[in-house]
Amino acid sequence: MKITLVKKILADGSPCAKCRDVQEKLEVNGQLKFIDQTLIADVRDPQSAGIQVAQHFKVDRAPFFVVEREGQEAEVYTVYFKFAKEVLQPLIQQAEAS
Repeated sequence: MKITLVKKILADGSPCAKCRDVQEKLEVNGQLKFIDQTLIADVRDPQSAGIQVAQHFKVDRAPFFVVEREGQEAEVYTVYFKFAKEVLQPLIQQAEAS
């Protein structure tokens, strides 16, 4: 499984507040280690990797997560709590069990 976090940089160069909050939750809860890559959707640069991924998946809000499992279509989560419950919780339980 590969998990990508896409965060937004606003037109003034600052990170979006919600992205900052989610990043903080991931760090505090020890979940950051499950994120394989972080991409930046810089609204000042339409060619930025995060913008490209957002356009590909037709997502217009940030932050969001792309979860890729082998042999399955990628899933996109735009709500942190749903992502944490459905994706991270099982990973944490699996890590604790081994």
